[in-house]
Amino acid sequence: MTSTRIGIDAGATLAKIAVTGAGGAMAYESLPSTQVAEVIDVIARHQPEVVGLTGCGARAIEALLSDRGAGGVGRFQEFDAWGAGAHAQLADETAGAFDESEPYLLISLGTGTSVMRVEGGQVTRVGGTALGGGTVLGLGVALTGCESFAELCGWASKGDRTKIDLLVSDIYDDGEIPLSPETTAAAFGSLSRWLAEGRDRKSAPSREDLAMGVMSLVAENVGLVCAGISAMTQTQRWVFGGGTLIENPAMQEILLRVASNMGMQAHLLPHGGHAGARGALELAAS
Repeated sequence: MTSTRIGIDAGATLAKIAVTGAGGAMAYESLPSTQVAEVIDVIARHQPEVVGLTGCGARAIEALLSDRGAGGVGRFQEFDAWGAGAHAQLADETAGAFDESEPYLLISLGTGTSVMRVEGGQVTRVGGTALGGGTVLGLGVALTGCESFAELCGWASKGDRTKIDLLVSDIYDDGEIPLSPETTAAAFGSLSRWLAEGRDRKSAPSREDLAMGVMSLVAENVGLVCAGISAMTQTQRWVFGGGTLIENPAMQEILLRVASNMGMQAHLLPHGGHAGARGALELAAS
């Protein structure tokens, strides 16, 4: 029988939790990072043999557990945890078919975005951007008045980015320049047409369109950053994860499209939002 183990990735926005118990079944959940007491309650409820912690909030949770006399607690560097978690999740999903001896970029879209190069178990942070889930929610609140990240993701899945972004097809005839017609020429550039039309209410962008525009802005620029890093690090494969992608099909679709347009092989981790938590669990148990 497998003892209960818990891994927690305490980020700036979400505390991601991975739990495994009898039979090795894995379960995932998330709580706002501000709900530290609730995170401690989750640990107490499961009474794990080991607890692995990572992320910017790990030290505070470790201190609370220490005050309670909890044993078997380990705190791990975030990028090491991410590498271990991605390895475990890829093994779960592909049964070893994903060749990890060949280098790839592991892209963690959290509050911001970190990019790691992984090869043969060696994980090195090679770049990143301040654009991430924090940007998405911050702009989303400002532009749509959404009350939660989940609400914004739901609206974005119904939105039309062509109402927000100016595309190459809007300004060039097909084949006139060597760019895909669906390439964004100017993020939020299509709104200039609404302005030129005198802000006609009938053509005003909907909250759904604005939500999709925000997702597109962040995802496409993350992709451009990763393309530059790929050229620098000689990698052709991208593996995506991070809390920003949890129940966010709009952003997932954009990232896959951008990767394809850049000639990259892209893979979405099945529980990528919890890769850091899974890695903390694996490192604590090793």
